[in-house]
Parts: sequence; C-alpha cells; structure tokens
Amino acid sequence: MRWIARLFRGAWNILARPAHTLGLGFLTLGGFIGGVIFWGGFNTALEATNNEAFCISCHEMEANVYEELSRTVHFSNRSGVRASCPDCHVPHDWTDKIARKMQASKEVWGHIFGVIDTRSEFLDHRLEMAMREWTRLRANDSLECRNCHSEIAMDLSRQAPRAAEIHTEYLIEGEATCIDCHMGIAHELPDMTGVDPGWLVPAGLHGEIQPGLTGEENAEIEGYLESVEPVEPEEAFPEN
Repeated sequence: MRWIARLFRGAWNILARPAHTLGLGFLTLGGFIGGVIFWGGFNTALEATNNEAFCISCHEMEANVYEELSRTVHFSNRSGVRASCPDCHVPHDWTDKIARKMQASKEVWGHIFGVIDTRSEFLDHRLEMAMREWTRLRANDSLECRNCHSEIAMDLSRQAPRAAEIHTEYLIEGEATCIDCHMGIAHELPDMTGVDPGWLVPAGLHGEIQPGLTGEENAEIEGYLESVEPVEPEEAFPEN
C-alpha cells in the first residue's frame, strides 16, 4: 500500500506546486533539445568549412595552390578517386580536426589583412608555409596521407624496384614517413635553395647519398644528380 501512498503524494505535489515540479522537467527536456540543436548547428558549420568549395572561396587559394592541384594525379586519374583540400590538410579524427580548425584561425587573419593577397606575396611566403605544413605532417606521421594510403595494403611487386626498395627499407620499418619523400606531390615546390630535399635516395640503398648532409654536400658525391632524377607516378607504379 505504500507505493499507492507515494503515487498519490507525487500527484499531489505536481498539482500543488506545478511550477516547481514541471519547471525542473521542462528545464531538463529544454536543455536536452537545446543541446541537440546546438550540436547539430555546430557540426553543420564545421562541415561547411571542411570542403573544397570553402577552401577555394579565397582567391589566393584558387589562383595558386588549387590551380596546381588540378594538374596532378591526386585531382584526376584513371580510377576517378580525388583528394580534395581537407583530405590532405585536415585530420579526419574529430578531436584532431577541431585542433586543426583552431590553428587555422591564424590563416583567416592572414586572409582578412591580405598577407598573401598577390601572387608575388604568395611566392614570398611559400617556403615558410610549405615547411610549416611539412613539419605538421612529420609530427603526426603523415596522418592525412595514411587515411588513404596504407603500407600494409601496398603490393610492392607492382611498384618500380626503386620505390619498392625504399618503401620496404624505410616506410614499413618506420624509419621515414610519407612526407619525407613526397614533398610537392600535390603542389609545386617552393624555392628549395638551402633546403635538404626529402626525396634523396638514402645511402643504405645505393651508397650514393649520405643522410643528414645538406643538398650542397651531397651534390659533391659522384652520381648524385643521376640518382635524384624525378620519377613520374606511372613509372613508380606501373600498370600490370
């Protein structure tokens, strides 16, 4: 019989003090609904700033790096798989994505105040911006690259001998990360004068390049120039 008494007592409390009792319920329900609306709006805004159209809405992006991307295999290829701006420059994991968006606030500042408003200004800052991005990718072990490319899924037998050898010795063994060798894969390289390129053939493979030396020092090694000739994607990954 006690449960009946508690039931009547609860009903009486609702009738006697509706503002107090129902206010708490409405507050809880209202807070939940408000939270859902806020989260939906926040996530929608986040995704709206995480697509190619948003990235190239700034003229300095469309006229420079996007134009370069459109000429690469990451933009147009036989399989029809395209990597857009956020695929390579924004982490897919939510927490890392939020951190990257916070960092990007400085880029918005630069856009508003015209830091790279012209082509010449863009070229003046290009090396600085590229090195900042390369440093970020080295720090996260080329996370954005690995969202699509996995060394576990690589068929090394279908790669050129040089590519297969380097991937086996350095990438799979964890001695290097993607960006160490693939700078300039989607955009033109800046003026690399005084910068040690990442695509030098390691000494452990052919004994021609000494890791840790500057490009100038390596240039003195016999056979150096021949060993670093660029390899086209079709040569590195031939079709069988």
